[in-house]
Amino acid sequence: MIGAVIAALGDRGTRDRRNRGAEQREAEDENTGEAAEYQLALQGNRRRARKYQFSDRPTRFTGLATTQGFGSLVKEKSPRHPIDRRISVAPMMDWTDRHCRYFLRGFAPDTLLYTEMITTGAILRGDREKLLRFDSEEHPVALQLGGSDPTDLAHAARIGADMGYDEINLNCGCPSDRVHSGAFGACLMKKPALVSDCVAAMREAVTIPVTVKLRIGVVDGEELGGEGLSRRESAREAAARFGVAERAALEKFVDGIVAAGCNAVIVHARKAVLGAWSPRDNREIPPLRYDVVREIKARIAPVPVILNGGLRTPSQSIAELSWADGVMLGREAYHRPMLLAELSESGVETPTRMAMLERMTRYARREMARGERLSWITRHMLGLYAGLPGAKEFRRQLSEGARDAQAPAELLLEAGESCERLSDAAA
Repeated sequence: MIGAVIAALGDRGTRDRRNRGAEQREAEDENTGEAAEYQLALQGNRRRARKYQFSDRPTRFTGLATTQGFGSLVKEKSPRHPIDRRISVAPMMDWTDRHCRYFLRGFAPDTLLYTEMITTGAILRGDREKLLRFDSEEHPVALQLGGSDPTDLAHAARIGADMGYDEINLNCGCPSDRVHSGAFGACLMKKPALVSDCVAAMREAVTIPVTVKLRIGVVDGEELGGEGLSRRESAREAAARFGVAERAALEKFVDGIVAAGCNAVIVHARKAVLGAWSPRDNREIPPLRYDVVREIKARIAPVPVILNGGLRTPSQSIAELSWADGVMLGREAYHRPMLLAELSESGVETPTRMAMLERMTRYARREMARGERLSWITRHMLGLYAGLPGAKEFRRQLSEGARDAQAPAELLLEAGESCERLSDAAA
């Protein structure tokens, strides 16, 4: 299976190189060598991979990987930018685009940022330069992929690595119907062998870390109902249940991706109900089970386990960091981005809000000169003054003002100055 993926990936890479300049093509030809034998052996429910160095992948580890324990199989590849997994911001569809990530980076230089999920089809057949473009200040930044074909994922991962991303993440946690219908996201947790193949293929394709974001389990909406319960009541019951069968399924899934080479596991501590609940329901109704995530951490140590779900305050995040290798924040970081500065351990002085607006004004001028709309940038900034007097006025000025196609980037400073005056008056 993996051999076929590597062969197909090589064919696609050859086609891509034909379109590159002669100088780059010559450099690639000099560095390209034949891949050593790759053998994948199954031992029970755990996939054990013997990996050799590829001559065109000089940063890979060499020799046989021992099969004694998970940690020996997961060797962190040297990222081009150091990755601190202590605090990260979750990939959020329609939210964590490059403008959002640039804004969030200003609060904490050490926070790991993730793109919104981008499908392999969009990368392989769409405008990849536009989809994957990002600013160098966003580092460290991870690319989250949506897909279920090992060959496509391997090729998309290599493209992402070539464009400078610091990590590749596979989405196995999103319960959205549009993701479910595309045969990726949380529904992949029902196909552990396939996901293991996907991870192994991506690991062979890139030298940067490969990670997986998942739930603690899934419930198939088509199997709900019966026994006098409504479909919604049945969904609640199933989402709250975590017994022997659910634990075994989760362990099998995690064992497989770790043995395939997954460098870190990000776990949303809730089950997902597919085809019956909205994404919001799936974020709020299933009970949080941090205890299950702790069990997974103990099972696969020393592979890092990152906790996601229900984290809203600095004190709560710090408390969970007493056992978790990291915490991943979602909507709370988006709506109250100053939280990232409160949690940062970078040693950098927390920026003032006006300093943040000056930075974003310079960014907006540059992006608008390239044809971007001001509203595409300001929509991510509405939480800058969250909880402070004048926050409502700040949101109003940005939201209404940015609708004007002629609005200048200085609108950000004007809105901030108005908010600061209201805050001073209320003090």
